[in-house]
Amino acid sequence: MLEVRAVSRHFGGINAVDAVSMAVGRGEIVGLIGPNGAGKTTLFNLIAGTVKPSAGRITLDGAAVEGRPAHTRLGHGLGRTFQIPRPFPAMTLIENLLVAAKGQAGERIFANWFSPGKVAAEERRLVARAMELLAFVTLDALAHQPARILSGGQRKLLELARAMMADPALILLDEPAAGVNPSLCETIMSRIAEINRGGVAFLIIEHNMDLIARLCPHVLVMAGGRVLAEGRPADVVRDRRVIDAYLGDGAL
Repeated sequence: MLEVRAVSRHFGGINAVDAVSMAVGRGEIVGLIGPNGAGKTTLFNLIAGTVKPSAGRITLDGAAVEGRPAHTRLGHGLGRTFQIPRPFPAMTLIENLLVAAKGQAGERIFANWFSPGKVAAEERRLVARAMELLAFVTLDALAHQPARILSGGQRKLLELARAMMADPALILLDEPAAGVNPSLCETIMSRIAEINRGGVAFLIIEHNMDLIARLCPHVLVMAGGRVLAEGRPADVVRDRRVIDAYLGDGAL
């Protein structure tokens, strides 16, 4: 689904991402861990298209996308959430989901004039889908409330639902457990696992090693802009390079 080949991004003399290669297959969950400043979020931005690589190749579903704008990657099945959720605060939860559906007929002026019935039918279908997803993330009771009332954990769930509105094949999750209470963290993990069972792949940045160990059969560790190690979580946490660069001896 995703292949990153020798991708680099330089900011002046800083190698934020330095010749990184990695892949996420269809239906896989891959964890991405490492210390702050390791280059994890820059790698996400390169994959998502908000930053252009200095070198290397990025393919999504077999198509080279490294030179294409960010919005085109949605068409290749890519979804994304952010470490700090970014809902539209004055819009209701259901409105936040509806804006995320791709290829809506109502976005075209002439369709509203000449095919109003088709537009209305599609809107009813999308509203039903949005309510389905809000129920899935336990937020349906708040569907018509403004997003600004949500807690941090609820905003993470809303972002996950919003990403699903576009029917992605791969979702980039940026620290889904950060700042979330244990109960909501369990909900987030269970929903990620259920979505994955439906065939959606994930690449997850996370510092919560319990989440990584429970959800990710394969983990990559970045440090200094490079992939330091990769493998099963149980093996990676025992790698001396990873311990020295990130975990510390207390992890053993």
